[in-house]
Amino acid sequence: MAHFDGDDYVADRDHHRLTGQILRVKNLMSDGVWRTLHQIAELTGDPESSVSAQLRNLRKTRFGSHKVERRYINNGLYQYSLRIEDDRETSNN
Repeated sequence: MAHFDGDDYVADRDHHRLTGQILRVKNLMSDGVWRTLHQIAELTGDPESSVSAQLRNLRKTRFGSHKVERRYINNGLYQYSLRIEDDRETSNN
């Protein structure tokens, strides 16, 4: 698994938690079903803000350059769908 970063990232504190989050989001969303952040959070048990961050991470090269699509529903609500690209990077735990 590629490494995380950020101003407040501390590997000893955050790596295990963030790795679990990104894998739960990726595993759920790999079916290509459109879901809102709330639905993803309910199904993974992770906070919506973390789900949003992990969807952004999945777009990054170091996390696989996956295609995260977004479509507008209404009143500022979006649904997201994930298309898995070559899975070499994120499958190396």
